[in-house]
Amino acid sequence: MRYPAPITKLARDLIGSIALVLLVLVVAAARPAFARLQIDITQANVEPLPVAVSDLYGETPLTLRLGREIAQVVMANLSRSGLFRTLDQESHLQKPAEMVVRPRFADWTVIDAQALVTGRSEVLADGRLRTEFRLWDVFAAQQMTGLVFTTPSPANWRRVAHLISDAIYKRLTGEDGYFDTRVVYVAESGPADRRVKRLAIMDQDGQNHRFLTDGAHLVLTPRFSPTQQVITYLAYYSNRPRVYLFNIDTGQQEILGDFEGMTYAPRFSPDGDNVIFSMARNGNSEVYVMDLRTRVTNRLTNHSAIDTSASYSPDGGRIVFNSDRGGRRQIYVMNADGGQVQRISFGEGYYTTPVWSPRGDLVAFTKQHRGRFYIGVMRPDGSGERLLTESFLDEAPTWSPNGRVLLFFRQILGDVSGRGGKTRLWSVDLTGKNLREMITPIDASDPAWSPLSPLNR
Repeated sequence: MRYPAPITKLARDLIGSIALVLLVLVVAAARPAFARLQIDITQANVEPLPVAVSDLYGETPLTLRLGREIAQVVMANLSRSGLFRTLDQESHLQKPAEMVVRPRFADWTVIDAQALVTGRSEVLADGRLRTEFRLWDVFAAQQMTGLVFTTPSPANWRRVAHLISDAIYKRLTGEDGYFDTRVVYVAESGPADRRVKRLAIMDQDGQNHRFLTDGAHLVLTPRFSPTQQVITYLAYYSNRPRVYLFNIDTGQQEILGDFEGMTYAPRFSPDGDNVIFSMARNGNSEVYVMDLRTRVTNRLTNHSAIDTSASYSPDGGRIVFNSDRGGRRQIYVMNADGGQVQRISFGEGYYTTPVWSPRGDLVAFTKQHRGRFYIGVMRPDGSGERLLTESFLDEAPTWSPNGRVLLFFRQILGDVSGRGGKTRLWSVDLTGKNLREMITPIDASDPAWSPLSPLNR
């Protein structure tokens, strides 16, 4: 059984392991009910929207199981965002098979659902998994959006769930989602004086976790390329710190360049063609940029102070960085060629690890003041500073690709000397709400959030 007309497929085939076909909306173009259902995620206090997510219908034991698992992942994604309250499936009055044609909306208004997710999964004759889903406005009794995902193997069902989650998030908030993403971080184990640090990667919900390096050499500050499945990071080989590139798909790694001084704090440019980093020579650290195509390196800063932790604006035209040229560590902005340096942080304490938002509207940073650490944001001109978190040690913010959530690492206070506490990844939204731990199998630090995953992963 299939959804009846009108459902028209638009000829859009996204190359790779997930093919996506967009279903035409079957609602009026300007319907007042949409305004009621839209979530304004810029508000400090957002009442979570009640959403019912039904298991996707299937006609075989395999597709029934996949339909349940996809629904559970979608529910978990939406709930973790803090913007949605997914209703207990025990309260549902309709079964998935009864909604293949159209839901009985009265059964969903009685449990206070404002949005409803339905769908079906099937395994085609050639072994591909085909998954349909629809998002319904319950009070208006109308479909809001619908999509079809086709993937070569049922093993890809979890990615399908993330793509569905992203589609729901975008339709109900007006912003791109961030569920079909990954996080790379430094996995830590062992005693404090013999700490083993490995590169690790996982999906944003903690699944599909794997280690990328074996721990034989210390690694720090991994960062994703915005255009390729490549990570840049700092590694100590033979006690010599160098910046490396690591290909996630092949496992191949290469040194960025064999420089005389110590290189560290690497980050890609928005187009992925350059890596900006710091290099220390004769006790002085400056910011440099390397063109990855030509391997030509240019120096951007020229000051006796320590200049480091550089991050590009989304358009590549400006760079934010950290420097103690004013006497203590503060945040500065300069043009991409190193010109017109301006200080933008003027508050009490020390400011470090600045990183520009993918939206371009904010700069996130770590702040240290009176023995406490904070994750905060400010506008690129330094105005509007807001502190989102506070603890014994919060550090190294990284942005979700939609610029609405920050991920960072937090060390929990151990003994009186500050040792022995666990180090874990945490996320917080731009309002300072919805603080959540991101579960990792062992201690974790230095996270980096990927852009939205390429479809051929």
